[in-house]
Amino acid sequence: MPFRRILIIGCIAFLAAIVGVLVGRMLVDTPRADETELHALLHREAKLTAEQERKLHAIETRFAERRETLELEMKAANIRLAQAIEAEHGYGPRVTTAIDDTHRVMGELQKETLEHLFAMRGVLDREQTATFDRIVVKALTADAR
Repeated sequence: MPFRRILIIGCIAFLAAIVGVLVGRMLVDTPRADETELHALLHREAKLTAEQERKLHAIETRFAERRETLELEMKAANIRLAQAIEAEHGYGPRVTTAIDDTHRVMGELQKETLEHLFAMRGVLDREQTATFDRIVVKALTADAR
């Protein structure tokens, strides 16, 4: 009987850890595709000058480094969430703390992404800004359609 109980608990813990990892991957991997598409559209449709390209490249480089750091933090938060699920086998205090930590990192990434977008917007002229705004709205509402 004890061996069977240990086996069942082990299976539940394993499944919970897998779910935590899958959810984390969905949360971390999705924004990058939209952002890449946004940058491609901006560079293709906004008719940027060489000086604007240079400034945007510097902004994008700084943000790429910061995004990478935050993505590593998100992976670590997801590991802590999986470990908490494995340890508690339910919605306990460790799971709650791990979820809050995951949300904190996600929020930080979202805020810094928006700061990055507004920094990019500041490099553009009036006509390019209108194009940029249209591209951003399209990217942000694509999943809602």
